[in-house]
Amino acid sequence: MAIFGNLEDIKKQVSKEAFQVAFEYLENITSDFLDIKNGECIKEMLNEDIYVLKQAYYTKNRKDCFFEAHKKYIDIQFMVKGEEYMDICDLDSLEIINEYVEKTDFAHYKGKENGISKLLIRENCLAIFYPSDAHQPCVKVEKEELIYKAVIKIPVSLG
Repeated sequence: MAIFGNLEDIKKQVSKEAFQVAFEYLENITSDFLDIKNGECIKEMLNEDIYVLKQAYYTKNRKDCFFEAHKKYIDIQFMVKGEEYMDICDLDSLEIINEYVEKTDFAHYKGKENGISKLLIRENCLAIFYPSDAHQPCVKVEKEELIYKAVIKIPVSLG
């Protein structure tokens, strides 16, 4: 089940140690995060098991986005700057485009317009997606905009 909201509220709800590692990182993001160039995705290890993907990209029309799901990792998607919609829906209602690849922990699904929940994620807010949550990030709110996002990957075994 996905969890979303602002960082301070979510910290009160999620108390496992692995999440505390993630929250500490998010609380200490500095302005140099904004030095990431459009299209970059920088992987940085937070400890032996948990890592962050530091990303910068332009949001897109919903029809140009896709759903994804993971089996080995829980995603914490934190908006450093900007805003986007993140859609979520039941995996069983989607058409698979690319089967799950264990090496990348990624499956790619074709989205739809109906039967989805749309989460508006603004600066300093986040969404936590578990393996059962098909999610579609990158959806523009009103216009395409450059956003900066930290995606923290926590092994399911620790979450």
